[in-house]
Amino acid sequence: MMTTRRNFIKKTGLGLAGAYLGSSLLQACTGSIPKGQGPFGNIGLQIYSLRDLLFQDPKLTLQTVAKIGYGHIETFGMDLTSNTFWGLSIPEVKKIMADVDLKTYSGHYDMSRFLSRHHTTDKENIEKYIETAHELGQTYVIAPVTPMDDLNNLKVEDYQYAAEQLNKAGEIARKAGIKIGYHNHFWEFRNFANGTKGLDIMIAFTEPDLVSFELDIYWIEKSGLSPQSYFQKYPGRFPMWHIKDMDKNYADPIVGKEYDSLPFDSIQNKVRFAEVGSGNIDYINIAQSARQAGLEYAFVEQDDIYMSNKFESVKKSYDYVQKFLVK
Repeated sequence: MMTTRRNFIKKTGLGLAGAYLGSSLLQACTGSIPKGQGPFGNIGLQIYSLRDLLFQDPKLTLQTVAKIGYGHIETFGMDLTSNTFWGLSIPEVKKIMADVDLKTYSGHYDMSRFLSRHHTTDKENIEKYIETAHELGQTYVIAPVTPMDDLNNLKVEDYQYAAEQLNKAGEIARKAGIKIGYHNHFWEFRNFANGTKGLDIMIAFTEPDLVSFELDIYWIEKSGLSPQSYFQKYPGRFPMWHIKDMDKNYADPIVGKEYDSLPFDSIQNKVRFAEVGSGNIDYINIAQSARQAGLEYAFVEQDDIYMSNKFESVKKSYDYVQKFLVK
């Protein structure tokens, strides 16, 4: 019988991946530091950090994340057509996570068209996202990014529209006991003519009881601003943080006149990430503002991992958080 291309890939590629993952698992879990208490003690992982491994072997990847010590994950990548995550049905995801006592309180769900004032009819199915979040036991449905059509031409009106859309989603979500949130990058900190920034507009135009914000600490720092300044300005609006570090050799800001008109592709060579505690961001100081921010859940995330053993990378970040950020 002829072997199909799909079966061949499954038998060879995934078999090799499984062997690699297995050895990585053993190395990554050696000497893990026990979990502490609070948002940092019960640190989560934005599972996007391990996306390549996740799509190769989602079960083993989630098992390894739990063995390292992470108490919960933040999901991404729901396929609305098949109602799956990473090739797994939602019941399968729940079963794997339950078996290793891994929880999920938050998920990233694509809302780029829903937030775009240029898409009037082809909006994402927010109700389906809320239904899925409820089934997974999540508290937050997060919009991970603004509409990406033309980042250099986002206007005040675009941010105002996005804010109103988030309010609408928040009203729907509230009926199901779910909250809506928004996750930033760097372009939300670009200045408009009056000095206003996109994130400030979104915060000002959203209702605190309907919409929360997930502050990506890396991107606000990479914008030349301090997270503490936003915690002081908007106390209680940031119940979620993304924690990742900045390579010390790539610490210059990428927001300002020199950069704001450049396409993202031309800025990427000035961006490089690092494991938490090994870079340029003073997390010990930032963590002191957790209560002012309203922090409930913190997630390690690394957009790109450069270590050959990616499990070892997220373990390194986990161990630093446990050792230095847990009170």
